Amino acid sequence: MVTRCQSAEKCYIGGMSTETLPLPPVRQRGPVDHTIREQIVIAAHAHFTHYGYDKTTVSDLAKAIGFSKAYIYKFFDSKQAIGEAICANCLEGLLTRARTEAAQGKSATDKLRRLFRTIVSASVELFFDDRKLYDIAAHATLEHWPACGPYMDGLNETLQAIILEGRESGEFERKTPLDETCRAILQVMEPFKNPLMLQYNLDKIADGPNDVINLILRSLAP
Repeated sequence: MVTRCQSAEKCYIGGMSTETLPLPPVRQRGPVDHTIREQIVIAAHAHFTHYGYDKTTVSDLAKAIGFSKAYIYKFFDSKQAIGEAICANCLEGLLTRARTEAAQGKSATDKLRRLFRTIVSASVELFFDDRKLYDIAAHATLEHWPACGPYMDGLNETLQAIILEGRESGEFERKTPLDETCRAILQVMEPFKNPLMLQYNLDKIADGPNDVINLILRSLAP
């Protein structure tokens, strides 16, 4: 999995700097090596972080990496496909972080609080610390990129498990259908987890998420 860029020119994957990661010869043909795809994603991440997604072309990436434009197209059919790979890595990391934090909760109530708090915190950090990558996430949301699907499915799956645990322990009510409950919770969370909406709710970050989760938990009470 690709980690965050430390600068516009230097990124890391598996503990190895892209400065030390050897590039394959251009004569190599076809998507036969996953490492090459990762190298393209790493370089694109650095380029997007420095110049922005909108201002970067596949030709720019090809020049920066040292590949031909045609060679890059053997691995990704468009700039969006590269952006989706970056977005997928970002969302996978966010989901893993949220799940790990939620798992440390001592009750379903605590786990739900931790899940929501971590998602909001990670999203806010991305907005302030890696704005160009945040903009890619906004593109993905606005244009409904397929890369968002696994993240939303994973978040819904995690939420379902927490709700079921809360019902079994007596913390949460059992009358409302599970899918309806999870769908409603995710909708209420939108202003603080959707990158298109979060940027307009930054002034509410101090108290808003806590108010929302308190409202959710009151609605879940048996």
